[in-house]
Amino acid sequence: MDPDELIAALEANGDYRVLRRLRPAEPMREAPIGTRRAILADVETTGLDCERDEIIELAMVPFFYTFAGEIVGVGAPFDGLRQPAGPIPAEVTRLTGIDDAMVAGRSIDFAQVAAFAGASLVIAHNAGFDRRFLERFCPALAYSPWACSLNEVRWSDEGFESSKLAYLAMSSGFYYDKHRAVHDCHATIELLSRPLPVSGGLALSALLSSARGRTLRCWAENSPFESNDVLKKRGYRWHGGEDGTPRAWWIDVAEAEIDAEKAYLHTEIYKREVPFPIAEITAFNRHSNRVTPVVAEVRA
Repeated sequence: MDPDELIAALEANGDYRVLRRLRPAEPMREAPIGTRRAILADVETTGLDCERDEIIELAMVPFFYTFAGEIVGVGAPFDGLRQPAGPIPAEVTRLTGIDDAMVAGRSIDFAQVAAFAGASLVIAHNAGFDRRFLERFCPALAYSPWACSLNEVRWSDEGFESSKLAYLAMSSGFYYDKHRAVHDCHATIELLSRPLPVSGGLALSALLSSARGRTLRCWAENSPFESNDVLKKRGYRWHGGEDGTPRAWWIDVAEAEIDAEKAYLHTEIYKREVPFPIAEITAFNRHSNRVTPVVAEVRA
């Protein structure tokens, strides 16, 4: 029996599920007519602090898609290693397989990075991490629109118990060589190319719908301590104010929902009308450190 017949026999039994190794398609030389170009980006770093730690690997894989979100092909990737100022921590080497010998004397030309990205939408699986690092090392990417395949696709609503990349891949029937940047990019593109199991729409279509949208962020600044659990249950997240934005619980809501959110905060949290900060969020500042309150006071 050939492998496909064996797999079909095992899965027909009902007691087995077979994971297939992800084998990326051959890269296209140019974009098909009528398609758009996006970049899937991933960085490996010496740590989690974008102000102190450094990029040691960057991969960017371009892909081509229709307005409706159908991926029709991938392009040739950009992939580079970079020697940091100090030794790579042992824990990072254990996770990524990248050691000091691999990056010795290597560098990444971030002018080439900016040229490669161009005006394309940049997607990352945890853009709040990758975007901050890339904007530090390549400031031109601050002008790019970004989207996050981790947080802008409602994986839990589609029946997934985790939104971690490796879990999503295994739950979708494939595996890949983890933690190297270019492999992570190809795995994410594969996920985005597939229909979602509950809604039936393409994952990329859901992501694009979010990225194209405009939301408003409001901070429940100086909210009563006893309201923490209530705010968290409603979907608010805590922010410590490290980037200059308010140290407070915050939430992003659609523009049409902001009046209802104001009323909720005034009646259920503060029990009175109070001022609180609000900011406009688009793909050009979402997942970045450049979200600045633009309205200091609002009233229901």
